Amino acid sequence: MAGPGGSGGPIGAGALASGARSKVAPSVDFDHSCSDSVEYLTLNFGPFETVHRWRRLPPCDEFVGARRSKHTVVAYKDAIYVFGGDNGKTMLNDLLRFDVKDCSWCRAFTTGTPPAPRYHHSAVVYGSSMFVFGGYTGDIYSNSNLKNKNDLFEYKFATGQWTEWKIEGRLPVARSAHGATVYSDKLWVFAGYDGNARLNDMWTIGLQDRELTCWEEVAQSGEIPPSCCNFPVAVCRDKMFVFSGQSGAKITNNLFQFEFKDKTWTRIPTEHLLRGSPPPPQRRYGHTMVAFDRHLYVFGGAADNTLPNELHCYDVDFQTWEVVQPSSDSEVGGAEVPERASASEELPTLTSEERGGFKKSRDVFGLDFGTTSAKQPAQPASELPSGRLFHAAAVISDAMYIFGGTVDNNIRSGEMYRFQFSCYPKCTLHEDYGRLWESRQFCDVEFVLGEKEECVQGHVAIVTARSRWLRRKIVQAREWLAQLEEEVTLTPKEVSGAAIGGARPPLLRVAIREAEAQPFEVLMQFLYTDKIKYPRKGHVEDVLLIMDVYKLALSFQLSRLEQLCRQYIEASVDLQNVLVVCESAARLQLGQLKEHCLNFVVKESHFNQVIMMKEFEHLSSPLIVEIVRRKQQPPPRTPSDQPVDIGTSLIQDMKAYLEGAGAEFCDITLLLDGHPRPAHKAILAARSSYFEAMFRSFMPEDGQVNISIGEMVPSRQAFESMLRYIYYGEVNMPPEDSLYLFAAPYYYGFYNNRLQAYCKQNLEMNVTVQNVLQILEAADKTQALDMKRHCLHIIVHQFTKVSKLPTLRSLSQQLLLDIIDSLASHISDKQCAELGADI
Repeated sequence: MAGPGGSGGPIGAGALASGARSKVAPSVDFDHSCSDSVEYLTLNFGPFETVHRWRRLPPCDEFVGARRSKHTVVAYKDAIYVFGGDNGKTMLNDLLRFDVKDCSWCRAFTTGTPPAPRYHHSAVVYGSSMFVFGGYTGDIYSNSNLKNKNDLFEYKFATGQWTEWKIEGRLPVARSAHGATVYSDKLWVFAGYDGNARLNDMWTIGLQDRELTCWEEVAQSGEIPPSCCNFPVAVCRDKMFVFSGQSGAKITNNLFQFEFKDKTWTRIPTEHLLRGSPPPPQRRYGHTMVAFDRHLYVFGGAADNTLPNELHCYDVDFQTWEVVQPSSDSEVGGAEVPERASASEELPTLTSEERGGFKKSRDVFGLDFGTTSAKQPAQPASELPSGRLFHAAAVISDAMYIFGGTVDNNIRSGEMYRFQFSCYPKCTLHEDYGRLWESRQFCDVEFVLGEKEECVQGHVAIVTARSRWLRRKIVQAREWLAQLEEEVTLTPKEVSGAAIGGARPPLLRVAIREAEAQPFEVLMQFLYTDKIKYPRKGHVEDVLLIMDVYKLALSFQLSRLEQLCRQYIEASVDLQNVLVVCESAARLQLGQLKEHCLNFVVKESHFNQVIMMKEFEHLSSPLIVEIVRRKQQPPPRTPSDQPVDIGTSLIQDMKAYLEGAGAEFCDITLLLDGHPRPAHKAILAARSSYFEAMFRSFMPEDGQVNISIGEMVPSRQAFESMLRYIYYGEVNMPPEDSLYLFAAPYYYGFYNNRLQAYCKQNLEMNVTVQNVLQILEAADKTQALDMKRHCLHIIVHQFTKVSKLPTLRSLSQQLLLDIIDSLASHISDKQCAELGADI
């Protein structure tokens, strides 16, 4: 199978192997007799769920178990287990089981002595057992015998046996409303309430052998969360996360992470979240938080006397929050299900013979959609859960289940809800461009900085896409170079010929006298990644460096970087560095930062400490005078209601660049079936290991590259969809484009299969009568035989509708014959007569 190559012919696979990752090179011929040959895309349609969809599942009947809150739920295999809680009158210690496949409730089988009725306990799963620790017990109706517990019980799922672990030695103080999780064969218990005060201690106990184990208090370090209760914990990326909770006057919406290895806490900063970006959830308590893939999901709780029902998502890798928008079919009840390729009871399941005998491929090209149910029942008025607190949540497979809780007017709930996660690979756009910056490969511009004339190299495409100020500098340098070429004896043709024939072309040199190398490199890092490194706590030199970057951001008119720097600096100002930062802000003429520092100094809780510092004695006289006057007569506050310009993001800039803003800086031509499409080498190399290897070793002399995916040339529309993905990570596209591009991540060596995952979902959800003919054409062209048969199947059973589509007349003769052949195979004589009457 021929792969993408230069206009003179395809590039050899062996030559590119060293540059690409460990995949088969795009130009390798595949064995067509092999069952998982990538020429055939196996598409078995089946039960799929709309991502981000809420479903209301059958509630727990009163005869099975009471409605409740302050209980726990755990997931084991295909079931949710609910233990304890209270029903508003009494504490509970029953164990309920919900089968997620059958959507049925029952009481779990138990034997032995269970834990005493309780609520605000914790429950975790380890191996084939559930462990219940602590909680609050007693008679809440008569308000007697109420006390916290520190007992530990094990429930074996296989036998239903309850066993209490009797532990010798030192025990954690009895508590409730704490957090607990399992990591590295141990139970970890953090914080809670002991009846008198909130706690923030941590204890751990091994769960492998109860005869040899004992409780150990953990020596925590770092930014330990304040004493708190009624908070959730979740483990993700080998770290434990704690979000908000009841902590008295100190209640915040901070997110903390705990490193199990070195037992260190870190507060996750939010200063990198620009104004206009989704903020963290409000401070709250009684909420849930679960981990799935690289995300934490926070739902419900009491937030400043409200019961919100938004689902908040935190991306652990990118350290960003967002509110997850539920799918439309979560909210609209009774609406018809969109007419998809498999939404008809009349469609029989394709046999293996009808599929041509191809085995199901489960490699990178396998599209395994399972089996589709025929018709979906009408949904109730709303599938969204109402706001609630003291509910509980667990994850099974790729879905979150939420049960119970306290809803409006202190009513206990017996409802069960299911939320469908999206499990797409993360977008690597920022990482890919960041890797290009770190590697300094394919640099074509060199910035000469400051009086020392230090040099920093970069890429014209990225820099001109992100900064108008630097773009003007680069254009001026190019114009100056063009004038110079006209004046010298060497003609421009000879100059370009020398560049192509041997060594790489010389770097364009751009002088920037107002910038020094170190802050300029931080600025460049921002241009490539949309982020900069957060200043280390206690390192004033980091803050001063960000101030120099802030000065450059103002000069270069980079609003987004300007806001980011200011937020970082303001968040980093403390008693130890405020005078140094204030003096530096005055020297650099950074008025807003200077104002922030002055206001910090004259605060009632800061002023006396600051003026007693040694550094205050060495402060410049004008600043001392300004501080004294500010203290005596603070200036009136003038709140500004003007919107803050947060600038454009990397994604927005690269989108504009592809759509025309970067036309004058194109340096490569992509040929699609003879049609030229100018592009940018650095961007292609950053996002594709195929292009990276080509440009490093086999750059075509005429600067043109033929585009194909195997032996198939994608449509121009599909090719534009691929370029949008390469330039700015866009994955939305018509479903027929998805069929063309499903194999593109493999052939072009994208750094993960995110595009492929979206293509798969796009095909699952969007094959309709309206677009079935376009997808049929794409399936025929890409040799996706199962998809082609599936499209023909839809056409046959919906022919009265399909026959009225104008695109039917534009199909090739061979496809029209395929449709006629399918009609002849599936329709009886009587149906043919009825069909003729309809037409």
